[in-house]
Amino acid sequence: MSHDTLVALFIYAFVSSITPGPNNFMLLASGVNFGFMRTIPHMLGIGVGFVSLLLGVGFGLGAVLSAFPALHLALKIAGGAYLLYLAWKIAMSRTLGSARDDRAKPMSFLQAAAFQWVNPKAWVMAVTAMAIYTNPAAPFVSVVLISMIFGLVNLPSVSCWAGFGVALRGFLSDPQRLKWFNIVMGLMLAATLWPMLR
Repeated sequence: MSHDTLVALFIYAFVSSITPGPNNFMLLASGVNFGFMRTIPHMLGIGVGFVSLLLGVGFGLGAVLSAFPALHLALKIAGGAYLLYLAWKIAMSRTLGSARDDRAKPMSFLQAAAFQWVNPKAWVMAVTAMAIYTNPAAPFVSVVLISMIFGLVNLPSVSCWAGFGVALRGFLSDPQRLKWFNIVMGLMLAATLWPMLR
């Protein structure tokens, strides 16, 4: 991979990882509702899940979905339904979670990792990265390299959103502000489905 291509890949990984999308809206809400430390498994799950998705797409899953449009549609429907469920949960949250609160829990590592496989933005990012940046002369090495670069860039990028949420905790300790923040976050998360539906 040339130096220019490598720089372009890093920029693409950064921009696509740090811009708003389902993961980042959920991390912002989690940072507000649960704090940074309790959100770490969610952040790590996103990184590991997305790298596994990249490897899957790079090693042929993208071609399988192109060959079987019904499977692709089923994945979109399942992903959309799960995303709406998560949006509903966020919108209905009314209290800041604490470590001793058993009722409200942040997304776990495994839940966050699994979510990447039904996350519409993650699929677009993965398919685009593999289509543009893989080298046909060295497919295995380029798929692994792309996945490693995303793994390096993704965690710091998504951590910013959890950090923004933590910074808002004091302001949102007022129950009315928290209620409306969570409603807006739920609506914004649901709105991320719009590009998938067009």
